[in-house]
Amino acid sequence: MTREQFIRLLTSLHTGEMTLDQALAQADRHTFEPLEFARLDHQRAERLGFPEVVFAQGKTPDQLAAICQTHLKAHPQLLVTRADATQAAAALTAAPGGEHHTLAKTLTWGLPPQNTGCGLVAVAAAGTADLPVALEAALTARMLGAKVELTADVGVAGLHRLADALPSLRQARAVVAVAGMEGALPSVIGGLLAAPVIACPTSVGYGASMGGLAALLAMLNSCAPGVVVVNIDNGFGAGYAAALINRQGE
Repeated sequence: MTREQFIRLLTSLHTGEMTLDQALAQADRHTFEPLEFARLDHQRAERLGFPEVVFAQGKTPDQLAAICQTHLKAHPQLLVTRADATQAAAALTAAPGGEHHTLAKTLTWGLPPQNTGCGLVAVAAAGTADLPVALEAALTARMLGAKVELTADVGVAGLHRLADALPSLRQARAVVAVAGMEGALPSVIGGLLAAPVIACPTSVGYGASMGGLAALLAMLNSCAPGVVVVNIDNGFGAGYAAALINRQGE
């Protein structure tokens, strides 16, 4: 239950518009909202500082549309990850005002404008093929209130490109390093920057990359200090963690 909802509930109880039993039932309903196929956690923002995020993969377009429509009645912001074109169309029809970020496969309502927000989260993508995951990380951090700068194509195949980006990366409170193939980028960045580095392996690469497993294991075995690792293709998890670190600077 949001603060505004709680105030309305107490006011209705005080004025007699609602009985005690009705107020208790309303309070229970606002803990989570049951749908036929989901239970929406309306108290997530109060506990964690940001509303519940919806993972679209595996949901039908109608299910996703209903979840988005119901969520936005209680919260002005919503982030949906892993949404395909059909799901996105259904959700935006049911809940107008959102935006479909096609490459990142995300939907956003209430996305802060670019280059606004507090502090700085830097997102570095090793190659252009890593951009879908990197963009998911960047959008997630923006939704959580961080200023975000995304730098693409700075992988270890051309270290001079990374060197050119270092002055900008050094301004960040947290860096998300996104890479597939051999996954070396986070270790290199971790050896050059004082900020924590969140390594995000992608499933980009030829056969022996094993769908990102090679990059994941390389990142887990990084010798650079300050490097932590999220799951394969988990740009959302990387961006969320970076935004939380960034908040500590406020």
